[in-house]
Amino acid sequence: MARRTKDDADKTRASILANAADLFETAGYSATSIDDICIRSGTTKGALFHHFKSKKALFLEIWTRLQLEMVAAAQAGAVAGMNADDPYTGFLAGCRVYLEWTTRVDYRTIVLVDGPSVLGQASWRRLDYELGLQNMRDSVKHLVNQGLIAADHAEALSILFQGALNGIGYSILHQPPPVTLDEAYAAFESMVRSVR
Repeated sequence: MARRTKDDADKTRASILANAADLFETAGYSATSIDDICIRSGTTKGALFHHFKSKKALFLEIWTRLQLEMVAAAQAGAVAGMNADDPYTGFLAGCRVYLEWTTRVDYRTIVLVDGPSVLGQASWRRLDYELGLQNMRDSVKHLVNQGLIAADHAEALSILFQGALNGIGYSILHQPPPVTLDEAYAAFESMVRSVR
């Protein structure tokens, strides 16, 4: 039997991740079995467990990748939204990207719905906080540098803004949502612009 190359292993790992992500998105974590992932990926349990020590570890990698993709998209949105005449626009554009991600089925199902139950509420909050808060701190620092927010309020406002966005994201999960994304964004923008 021919030895597998690193390229073969990388392709197997990528296939497992892609197919598991699709199954977690469409069926949910609980309804997705290791067998389902192996069948969809065209691989064996041995290969899956070679790359991931458990179904939960596989989920965590997918969850983390989605979070990092969202942060990168929000950062790109902030840069694209920058306007020299209105220093708030870049910050708000990045926040808007996050809210739009909460309406994506993959992000909503994997990160917001299944994430807390699979990872545990405390672990989910810690990971979400670590991944999101630094991005928010950097964004708030830009507003501080523009003289729009007092430097001694920056940390508290970073936490409050992140909490507000998470709260809006969760409210949009309800069907029908209590407010539309546009209504929530308008209220968030008004709040941000009023803070000093």
